[in-house]
Amino acid sequence: MRVLVIADTHMPKKAKEWPGQLYPEFNAADYIIHAGDWQSPEVWEELKQYAPVAGVYGNVDGEDIKALMSDRVEIVLEGWRIGIVHGHGEKGTTEKRAGEAFAPGQKDIIIFGHSHIPYLRYAGKTLMFNPGSPTDKRKAAMFSYGLLDLSPGHVEARHIFFPKRG
Repeated sequence: MRVLVIADTHMPKKAKEWPGQLYPEFNAADYIIHAGDWQSPEVWEELKQYAPVAGVYGNVDGEDIKALMSDRVEIVLEGWRIGIVHGHGEKGTTEKRAGEAFAPGQKDIIIFGHSHIPYLRYAGKTLMFNPGSPTDKRKAAMFSYGLLDLSPGHVEARHIFFPKRG
């Protein structure tokens, strides 16, 4: 199963349209995960046209987004227990807050956003994955998104980096 992972799209504030690099990924995705800061429910509506979508709201999302989703979601894909959270808060790092959003050892993969910084590491046996942002790279060197290839007993996570929207 091919899962497209995005976060911090901030549309239409930071981009009026998707970077061209994402359209083939939308079409190839079996599932799409968005880790918050959508800024517009139209983003969710558009993504649903390509594949099933799971997502959470972020700290800049309004009541319209909060009416559609919660602050954390738990799903199972190909036997993998996946937790999704934006990662905003007041204490600690984004990674620490994301890891603490779920009971220890209860998730195989935790997907988060907020920092706009691509992140891929294990915390114990839990894969921690932030895709970065395809539309608002901030201080990161490049725009980015993530891909998960999942099958029972196998997970491959990677970032796709690109220098500019186009």
